[in-house]
Amino acid sequence: MTLSPARACARPRARTLPALAAAILLAAGGAPALAQPAAFGGPKMLIHGNYCGPGNNAPLPPVDALDAACARHDACTPTGGLPSPGCNLRLQQEAELISRDARQPDDLRALAGLVAAGATVIPSAPVAAVPPRTAPTVVATRVDPAPGAVQPMPTQQEPAAVDADDDDAE
Repeated sequence: MTLSPARACARPRARTLPALAAAILLAAGGAPALAQPAAFGGPKMLIHGNYCGPGNNAPLPPVDALDAACARHDACTPTGGLPSPGCNLRLQQEAELISRDARQPDDLRALAGLVAAGATVIPSAPVAAVPPRTAPTVVATRVDPAPGAVQPMPTQQEPAAVDADDDDAE
């Protein structure tokens, strides 16, 4: 029995439809009950490997270089909190390097580019304002002849200006 071109194309699509539906269901929150939650208790929604995306599959090892970069990002993110801006910047830089690495498969390079772009919009913890530094106050001290007593040294005054034309001594 020979299939028409329309029916031949319909069969592969019919096989991928359940897989697509399962992926959409998982992305919508139908994750297994044993899944580790993402930040703030939501379901994990990994886009790659064991660490890329909200949540992770720790303690499983990363599957490749991109997953390892995502694992380092997860490691510098406090539990239930937001990553620092530096943590997000590191993920962006590492993912950009992977996206330009010709030794990596094309699909991984494309995904790394997506992760690098996404890292620029990941919310981060606010950076605490650091007060401006002031020069420390230095107090000169001298040791008093009495054992253990320390007193501030007197400040020296500038010597009075000497008038070279003043000849009072003659």
